[in-house]
Amino acid sequence: MSRIDALRETLEEPLLVTNLVNIRYLCGFDSSNAALLVEQDRVRLYTDFRYIDAAREVAGVEAVQTRRALVAELAETLTGRIGFETVLPYAQYETLRSGGIDLVARSGIVEKLRAVKDAGELEALRRACAVTDRAFERLLDVPFVGRRERDVAWDLVQIFHEEGAEAVWPEFIVGSGPTGSQPHGRAGDRKIGKGELVVVDAGCSVGGYTSDYTRTFATGPLDGRMRDAYEVVALAQDAALGGIRAGVSGVEADALARGIVDAGDFPGAMGHGLGHGLGLDVHEDPRLSTESKDILVAGNVVTVEPGVYLAGEFGVRIEDDVVVTADGIENLTGFRKDLVEVG
Repeated sequence: MSRIDALRETLEEPLLVTNLVNIRYLCGFDSSNAALLVEQDRVRLYTDFRYIDAAREVAGVEAVQTRRALVAELAETLTGRIGFETVLPYAQYETLRSGGIDLVARSGIVEKLRAVKDAGELEALRRACAVTDRAFERLLDVPFVGRRERDVAWDLVQIFHEEGAEAVWPEFIVGSGPTGSQPHGRAGDRKIGKGELVVVDAGCSVGGYTSDYTRTFATGPLDGRMRDAYEVVALAQDAALGGIRAGVSGVEADALARGIVDAGDFPGAMGHGLGHGLGLDVHEDPRLSTESKDILVAGNVVTVEPGVYLAGEFGVRIEDDVVVTADGIENLTGFRKDLVEVG
């Protein structure tokens, strides 16, 4: 069954897909200006002059050329009851509504399909993770101490490209010492010191599908508290990796790791959820957190990334990418997880 056919089985009315990542997922078309109208008997792909030739090459769709103001033209030409994705910007919603379309809000329909990966998607993710394994291995030879965080991040970007990444994130996280206590702290001008923890979070895309790794390195001998935090996070991740399988809820998965962190010397220091889905986007469904409403199924690909963050002091995070199976996981991440010392 094609992805569009699978989508049709969930629809109560035609669906106007405007999320560009969802359009790419459904029909393979990648552009900066497009919409896909999925009906039971036809699929129309709308785009402007810049992309129309590529659209005509997409199998199974009717390519329709519009002017650059695509949504405004749809408002003038479409009629009847049509579902729309709730990620649609409000201004575009108002434009469509002004044309007289009977709009029906539909949330997360395509995203639910995307959450379960097929064989081709899994192969792309394995390739992205293989590139990331090689990049992190080479990172061990990069100088850390005395250099700015952003300089280490730039070295890693170049390594990823040399190892075959088709694209990398706009920014890698390299958080040393107190910067590492910010889960999404960006690499800045701080110079990395001796005897610190350095959190490195990075990934790349291959075939459109992205990896997402985090490792925490030491820049020399550490005090006992830093080592204790690393050990707690490693134990928490092991517990989560051992307990995740189809049928486990996102809340239950999160609790596997959070319970170990909270029972140790760092209660409350894991300030984010255990993980998130991974695919065409770095963050997608399902979610593993205290607020998740998801139940894991075979074919989900998720990150498993417990952490400890002490404001103004240091942070620790260890993150793997895994495929959920009926009886456990397939771990796509090959890079080592012992506390490695870098120079």
